[in-house]
Amino acid sequence: MNVHDLPKVDATLNGISTLLIITGWIMIRNHHKRAHALCMISAIVTSALFLGCYLYYHFHVGHVPFTYQGWPRTLYFVILFTHLPLALAIVPLIALTITPALQQRFDSHKRMARWTLPIWLYVSVTGVLVYMMLYVWFPSEKI
Repeated sequence: MNVHDLPKVDATLNGISTLLIITGWIMIRNHHKRAHALCMISAIVTSALFLGCYLYYHFHVGHVPFTYQGWPRTLYFVILFTHLPLALAIVPLIALTITPALQQRFDSHKRMARWTLPIWLYVSVTGVLVYMMLYVWFPSEKI
C-alpha cells in the first residue's frame, strides 16, 4: 500500500463510521445501552483513523483539484462547501457529546447527541460522496 491508496481507505473508514453511527442510534432507541456505547466508541475510533489517514495523505500529496466541468462540478462544490465547515465542527461536537456520557450525565449527553448525530452522519456520508466524485465517477487525468 502507498500514499495514493489512502483516499480509498478514507472512504471505507467513513462508510464504516456511517454504519456504526446508524447502528449505535438504533441500539440506543431500542434501549441497548452497552451495544450503543460500543458502536459509538467504534465510530469515534474509525473516524479518528480516517482523520489521521486524511491528514497524512494531504500532507504528502497536497490539494487534489476537481477538474470535471458542468453540473457535476457544481454539485461537487455544493457538497464540499457544506461538508468542510461541518467536518471542522464535528470534532469538538463529538468531544462535547461524549464527555457527559463518560461522566454519566446522560441527559446532557442526549441533548448534545441530538445535534451531533445528524451532523456526524452528514459529514461521514458526504465524505464518501466527495471521494466517489473526485476519484471514481469524475477522476482527473492527473490522478
